[in-house]
Amino acid sequence: MLKTVAIIGAGPLGRWLALHAARGGFRVLLEDVMPNNLHHAQEFLRRQLGPEALTTKGAEVAFVSSIEDAVREADLAIDCVPDELESKLEIFCLLDRMAPPRTVFATPTTRLSIADLASCTYRSDRCVAIVIEASSLAEGGNSLIQMQTTSKTSRETIALVEHFWSRLGFTTEFAPDPAELLPSPVV
Repeated sequence: MLKTVAIIGAGPLGRWLALHAARGGFRVLLEDVMPNNLHHAQEFLRRQLGPEALTTKGAEVAFVSSIEDAVREADLAIDCVPDELESKLEIFCLLDRMAPPRTVFATPTTRLSIADLASCTYRSDRCVAIVIEASSLAEGGNSLIQMQTTSKTSRETIALVEHFWSRLGFTTEFAPDPAELLPSPVV
């Protein structure tokens, strides 16, 4: 059952996801290594949700300064780091090491292979890509979220991700990672 969502990165997309996840009834743990990003996120969410939603005891949204604190209890972890291979690989390795085995990883990307990222974890069955430009998701115009899966993605993972997005008012559409559909190179 999906109760707690960790969002890694408190920039515009992270703040938007935190706001909508809290409104969707999820407990949100928002992490950023930059204190200034967390401060801006806290002010934004205080204006949107009210100060009572940001209290430390029983908070809808809690602000944390380490990935370990963010994912310790997470059912779903969404990284909002730059869409660059090095950044994504680093975050997937950290998440894999620190999150409980049940945690599903979701990452916004328009150019990276979720199969490649998932293969760097011990939970390739629990990884999906959100195929959308981070900025357009934060602008909120489209009600359809396109997701990419690997050949190993479990049905449980798909159901959890569908549940998350439906609570945020979105419909999901799943497709296989195109990189897995390409023929293997001849050696």
